[in-house]
Amino acid sequence: MADTPKRHMKDKIYETYLGRIQRGEITYDDRLVDTAIAEEFHVSRMPVRDALMRLTHEGYLESTTRGFTLPTLQYDQILDMFELRRLLEPRAAALATANLTEADLETLTEAVARSERTLETGDVESLYAASEDIRRTWIMAVPNVELRETILRYMAQIQSVRLVTLRDEEAHHTLVDLHRQMLQAFCSRNAAHVELLLLRYVFAGEASFLRIKGEGPHG
Repeated sequence: MADTPKRHMKDKIYETYLGRIQRGEITYDDRLVDTAIAEEFHVSRMPVRDALMRLTHEGYLESTTRGFTLPTLQYDQILDMFELRRLLEPRAAALATANLTEADLETLTEAVARSERTLETGDVESLYAASEDIRRTWIMAVPNVELRETILRYMAQIQSVRLVTLRDEEAHHTLVDLHRQMLQAFCSRNAAHVELLLLRYVFAGEASFLRIKGEGPHG
Protein backbone atom coordinates (compact mmCIF):
# COMPACT_ATOMS: atom_id res chain seq x y z
CA MET A 1 0.00 0.00 0.00
CA ALA A 2 2.92 2.35 0.68
CA ASP A 3 3.87 2.27 -3.02
CA THR A 4 0.45 3.48 -4.18
CA PRO A 5 1.15 7.27 -3.97
CA LYS A 6 4.45 6.87 -5.83
CA ARG A 7 2.80 4.69 -8.46
CA HIS A 8 0.01 7.20 -8.82
CA MET A 9 2.45 10.10 -9.32
CA LYS A 10 4.52 8.08 -11.78
CA ASP A 11 1.43 7.47 -13.89
CA LYS A 12 0.27 11.07 -13.56
CA ILE A 13 3.64 12.41 -14.72
CA TYR A 14 3.73 9.91 -17.58
CA GLU A 15 0.24 10.86 -18.76
CA THR A 16 0.95 14.59 -18.44
CA TYR A 17 4.12 14.45 -20.51
CA LEU A 18 2.70 11.99 -23.01
CA GLY A 19 -0.11 14.47 -23.65
CA ARG A 20 2.33 17.36 -24.01
CA ILE A 21 4.41 15.40 -26.51
CA GLN A 22 1.39 14.34 -28.55
CA ARG A 23 -0.01 17.89 -28.62
CA GLY A 24 3.28 19.28 -29.87
CA GLU A 25 3.96 21.27 -26.70
CA ILE A 26 7.44 19.78 -26.41
CA THR A 27 9.89 20.57 -29.20
CA TYR A 28 13.27 19.25 -30.27
CA ASP A 29 14.88 22.19 -28.49
CA ASP A 30 13.45 21.12 -25.14
CA ARG A 31 15.38 19.01 -22.65
CA LEU A 32 13.38 17.30 -19.95
CA VAL A 33 15.35 17.19 -16.71
CA ASP A 34 14.11 15.01 -13.86
CA THR A 35 14.94 17.53 -11.12
CA ALA A 36 12.91 20.28 -12.80
CA ILE A 37 9.95 17.98 -13.35
CA ALA A 38 10.18 16.78 -9.74
CA GLU A 39 9.88 20.40 -8.63
CA GLU A 40 6.89 20.90 -10.93
CA PHE A 41 5.03 17.99 -9.34
CA HIS A 42 6.48 18.43 -5.84
CA VAL A 43 7.80 14.86 -5.75
CA SER A 44 11.14 13.09 -5.54
CA ARG A 45 13.10 12.25 -8.69
CA MET A 46 12.19 8.55 -8.60
CA PRO A 47 8.63 8.70 -10.02
CA VAL A 48 9.84 11.25 -12.57
CA ARG A 49 12.62 8.93 -13.73
CA ASP A 50 10.17 6.03 -13.94
CA ALA A 51 7.79 8.10 -16.10
CA LEU A 52 10.54 9.40 -18.38
CA MET A 53 12.06 5.95 -18.82
CA ARG A 54 8.64 4.56 -19.74
CA LEU A 55 8.26 7.28 -22.38
CA THR A 56 11.74 6.38 -23.62
CA HIS A 57 10.96 2.65 -23.86
CA GLU A 58 7.80 3.48 -25.82
CA GLY A 59 9.76 5.57 -28.33
CA TYR A 60 8.52 9.03 -27.37
CA LEU A 61 11.83 10.21 -25.86
CA GLU A 62 15.50 9.40 -25.90
CA SER A 63 17.91 9.71 -23.00
CA THR A 64 20.97 11.96 -23.28
CA THR A 65 23.65 13.08 -20.84
CA ARG A 66 21.78 16.38 -20.39
CA GLY A 67 18.25 15.07 -20.01
CA PHE A 68 15.54 13.54 -22.16
CA THR A 69 14.68 14.82 -25.64
CA LEU A 70 12.46 13.93 -28.55
CA PRO A 71 14.12 11.26 -30.73
CA THR A 72 16.44 12.54 -33.46
CA LEU A 73 15.52 11.04 -36.81
CA GLN A 74 17.88 10.64 -39.75
CA TYR A 75 16.86 11.38 -43.33
CA ASP A 76 16.22 7.73 -44.21
CA GLN A 77 14.22 7.24 -41.03
CA ILE A 78 11.98 10.16 -41.96
CA LEU A 79 11.33 8.66 -45.39
CA ASP A 80 10.51 5.35 -43.69
CA MET A 81 8.04 7.20 -41.47
CA PHE A 82 6.32 8.67 -44.51
CA GLU A 83 6.00 5.17 -45.96
CA LEU A 84 4.52 3.96 -42.68
CA ARG A 85 2.08 6.87 -42.69
CA ARG A 86 0.94 6.03 -46.23
CA LEU A 87 0.29 2.46 -45.15
CA LEU A 88 -1.55 3.18 -41.89
CA GLU A 89 -3.19 6.61 -41.81
CA PRO A 90 -5.56 6.43 -44.80
CA ARG A 91 -7.10 3.19 -43.54
CA ALA A 92 -7.20 4.44 -39.95
CA ALA A 93 -9.00 7.63 -40.98
CA ALA A 94 -11.51 5.60 -42.98
CA LEU A 95 -12.21 3.47 -39.91
CA ALA A 96 -12.62 6.60 -37.77
CA THR A 97 -15.20 8.16 -40.09
CA ALA A 98 -18.22 6.34 -38.71
CA ASN A 99 -17.08 6.87 -35.11
CA LEU A 100 -16.82 10.66 -35.18
CA THR A 101 -19.37 12.28 -32.89
CA GLU A 102 -21.21 15.53 -33.54
CA ALA A 103 -18.84 17.18 -31.07
CA ASP A 104 -15.89 15.80 -33.07
CA LEU A 105 -17.33 17.24 -36.28
CA GLU A 106 -17.76 20.61 -34.59
CA THR A 107 -14.13 20.49 -33.48
CA LEU A 108 -13.04 19.63 -37.01
CA THR A 109 -15.16 22.42 -38.49
CA GLU A 110 -13.66 25.00 -36.14
CA ALA A 111 -10.12 23.74 -36.76
CA VAL A 112 -10.55 23.84 -40.55
CA ALA A 113 -11.85 27.42 -40.27
CA ARG A 114 -8.64 28.33 -38.41
CA SER A 115 -6.61 26.54 -41.06
CA GLU A 116 -8.33 28.55 -43.79
CA ARG A 117 -7.62 31.85 -42.05
CA THR A 118 -3.89 31.16 -42.24
CA LEU A 119 -4.07 31.65 -46.01
CA GLU A 120 -4.56 35.34 -45.25
CA THR A 121 -2.40 35.68 -42.14
CA GLY A 122 0.44 33.33 -43.10
CA ASP A 123 0.58 32.29 -39.43
CA VAL A 124 2.41 28.95 -39.52
CA GLU A 125 1.99 28.35 -35.79
CA SER A 126 -1.79 28.64 -36.17
CA LEU A 127 -1.71 26.31 -39.16
CA TYR A 128 0.27 23.78 -37.13
CA ALA A 129 -2.15 24.05 -34.19
CA ALA A 130 -5.18 23.63 -36.48
CA SER A 131 -3.56 20.66 -38.23
CA GLU A 132 -2.81 19.04 -34.88
CA ASP A 133 -6.43 19.48 -33.75
CA ILE A 134 -7.72 17.97 -36.99
CA ARG A 135 -5.30 15.05 -36.83
CA ARG A 136 -5.85 14.29 -33.16
CA THR A 137 -9.65 14.46 -33.47
CA TRP A 138 -9.91 11.80 -36.14
CA ILE A 139 -7.11 9.67 -34.67
CA MET A 140 -8.86 9.48 -31.31
CA ALA A 141 -11.94 8.16 -33.12
CA VAL A 142 -10.04 5.21 -34.63
CA PRO A 143 -11.71 2.09 -33.16
CA ASN A 144 -8.58 -0.09 -33.41
CA VAL A 145 -6.68 0.81 -30.25
CA GLU A 146 -3.34 -0.65 -31.36
CA LEU A 147 -3.52 1.18 -34.68
CA ARG A 148 -4.41 4.42 -32.92
CA GLU A 149 -1.55 4.12 -30.42
CA THR A 150 0.94 3.28 -33.16
CA ILE A 151 0.03 6.40 -35.11
CA LEU A 152 0.15 8.60 -32.01
CA ARG A 153 3.60 7.27 -31.17
CA TYR A 154 5.29 7.90 -34.50
CA MET A 155 3.50 11.21 -35.06
CA ALA A 156 4.95 12.46 -31.79
CA GLN A 157 8.40 11.52 -33.06
CA ILE A 158 8.14 13.52 -36.30
CA GLN A 159 6.57 16.72 -35.04
CA SER A 160 9.52 18.82 -36.12
CA VAL A 161 9.29 17.40 -39.64
CA ARG A 162 5.62 18.34 -39.80
CA LEU A 163 6.32 21.87 -38.61
CA VAL A 164 8.98 22.28 -41.31
CA THR A 165 6.69 21.05 -44.08
CA LEU A 166 3.90 23.36 -42.93
CA ARG A 167 6.29 26.27 -43.41
CA ASP A 168 6.55 25.37 -47.09
CA GLU A 169 4.62 28.13 -48.85
CA GLU A 170 4.14 26.03 -51.96
CA ALA A 171 2.36 23.34 -49.93
CA HIS A 172 0.30 25.72 -47.77
CA HIS A 173 -2.65 26.11 -50.14
CA THR A 174 -2.65 22.39 -50.96
CA LEU A 175 -2.81 21.39 -47.30
CA VAL A 176 -5.58 23.85 -46.45
CA ASP A 177 -7.58 22.65 -49.45
CA LEU A 178 -7.15 19.06 -48.28
CA HIS A 179 -8.33 20.09 -44.81
CA ARG A 180 -11.52 21.45 -46.39
CA GLN A 181 -12.09 18.31 -48.44
CA MET A 182 -11.43 16.01 -45.48
CA LEU A 183 -13.98 17.92 -43.40
CA GLN A 184 -16.60 17.47 -46.11
CA ALA A 185 -15.81 13.77 -46.42
CA PHE A 186 -15.91 13.25 -42.64
CA CYS A 187 -19.24 15.11 -42.36
CA SER A 188 -20.77 13.04 -45.16
CA ARG A 189 -19.37 9.83 -43.60
CA ASN A 190 -17.68 8.96 -46.91
CA ALA A 191 -14.97 6.63 -45.65
CA ALA A 192 -13.62 5.78 -49.12
CA HIS A 193 -13.11 9.46 -49.94
CA VAL A 194 -11.51 10.07 -46.53
CA GLU A 195 -9.06 7.25 -47.22
CA LEU A 196 -8.09 8.77 -50.58
CA LEU A 197 -7.71 12.27 -49.14
CA LEU A 198 -5.50 11.10 -46.28
CA LEU A 199 -3.24 9.36 -48.76
CA ARG A 200 -3.01 12.59 -50.77
CA TYR A 201 -2.31 14.51 -47.57
CA VAL A 202 0.62 12.28 -46.61
CA PHE A 203 2.01 12.43 -50.16
CA ALA A 204 1.78 16.24 -50.05
CA GLY A 205 3.72 16.32 -46.78
CA GLU A 206 6.39 14.01 -48.15
CA ALA A 207 6.71 16.05 -51.35
CA SER A 208 7.12 19.19 -49.25
CA PHE A 209 9.81 17.55 -47.11
CA LEU A 210 11.75 16.37 -50.16
CA ARG A 211 11.47 19.77 -51.79
CA ILE A 212 12.77 21.56 -48.68
CA LYS A 213 15.52 18.99 -48.21
CA GLY A 214 16.58 19.48 -51.82
CA GLU A 215 16.80 23.24 -51.33
CA GLY A 216 19.04 22.93 -48.27
CA PRO A 217 22.81 22.89 -48.27
CA HIS A 218 22.93 19.13 -47.77
CA GLY A 219 20.16 18.22 -50.22
